[in-house]
Amino acid sequence: MKVIKYPQKNDWDKILARPTFDTSSLNATVSSILAEVKSGGDKAVISYEEKFDKVQLSSLAVSSKEIEDSEKYLSEELKSAIRTAKSNIEKFHSAQKIETKKIETTKGVICWQKAVAIQKVGLYIPGGTAPLFSTVLMLAIPATIAGCKEIVLCTPPDKDGNVNAAILYAAKVAGVSKIFKIGGVQAIGAMAYGTESVPKVYKIFGPGNQYVMAAKQLVSLKDVAIDMPAGPSEVQVIADETSNPAFIASDLLSQAEHGIDSQVILTTTNEAIIESVISEIKKQLAELPRKEIAEKALQHSIAILVNNDDELIELTNEYAPEHLIIETKNYNDLADRIVNAGSVFLGHYTPESAGDYASGTNHTLPTNGHAKAYSGVNLDSFIKKITFQEISREGIQNLGATIEIMAENELLFAHKNAITLRLKK
Repeated sequence: MKVIKYPQKNDWDKILARPTFDTSSLNATVSSILAEVKSGGDKAVISYEEKFDKVQLSSLAVSSKEIEDSEKYLSEELKSAIRTAKSNIEKFHSAQKIETKKIETTKGVICWQKAVAIQKVGLYIPGGTAPLFSTVLMLAIPATIAGCKEIVLCTPPDKDGNVNAAILYAAKVAGVSKIFKIGGVQAIGAMAYGTESVPKVYKIFGPGNQYVMAAKQLVSLKDVAIDMPAGPSEVQVIADETSNPAFIASDLLSQAEHGIDSQVILTTTNEAIIESVISEIKKQLAELPRKEIAEKALQHSIAILVNNDDELIELTNEYAPEHLIIETKNYNDLADRIVNAGSVFLGHYTPESAGDYASGTNHTLPTNGHAKAYSGVNLDSFIKKITFQEISREGIQNLGATIEIMAENELLFAHKNAITLRLKK
């Protein structure tokens, strides 16, 4: 981990740069796969499953028996943990429902908004080095609460054609409609275009590698909506002299083990805490099964020493981290000043792991600085809102002249006439 002391503001952009990869070189490959899936349907998907996931499939769909049998392969302890996480995620996202009211903007002019679930959504769940069954809960539960009629899940199978049992169990308890044994670009294409087996969806959610992310961005240009632009995972920790170095090291490493392109940042006004944290990282790193991955992520991660809290907050809002942990004595004061972050974790006993799994908040969050403009996945991500209005005879008399004047001055006389004719009746 590189240490940077008191950087000048004009150097912040360079210092805070994320690990980047050029997707332009991927786009030709990804576009080719998408085109074949679009024209070839199931046959093309099955062919790519054999090529990339090294499995020969006779059917893409996960059977109801496979879903039911998934319970047999899981410990009661894990099933209980999944149900507890489900309960908390359900509580948090259910509370996001908002009732809209009819508003009379002018006497006789009534406007309102109606929230409607997106009817068909697709969830992509990675199943490689880390089968993310927790992401099933994070995506399927709010989709179910929103009232999505069809929830389609794609995840890569193993070489024997089986889907991870925890992914299947989480899908079952969260309300997924259909599950398919499809990974990578071909999964995104199948959900974007539809095949003989896989329904076409209206919006695709979920993380993935650079090929999956490139595929999502390409299909979003004209075929289907996606949850958000996404890149490698990241965490920023704000620390002071009261912070626990072991806690901070564990938080940084928990993000670093996601992938070699993950980024972790420690920011503080206290120089001593940096040395203590780096020492703890070395100790904990040696014990990690994913040590090699974390080590590579740490190569482009940094610890930044700044002059004061004002500078610390300004730097944080400029970085706009996916995850932000504030482990300081004045964490509430600092949190009040944060305007750009995906999800914020406050105090000494709130690790990012809690949000990743079971506290209730969603872990599908904007990365790569997109937290400046995007929210993480929430109930609204699965909802569209339709506006309605009803104008009475009295209402058109009250508002008509205003509309006529505006339309005339925009030289849109048919618009004006639509009002004038009604005023005469």
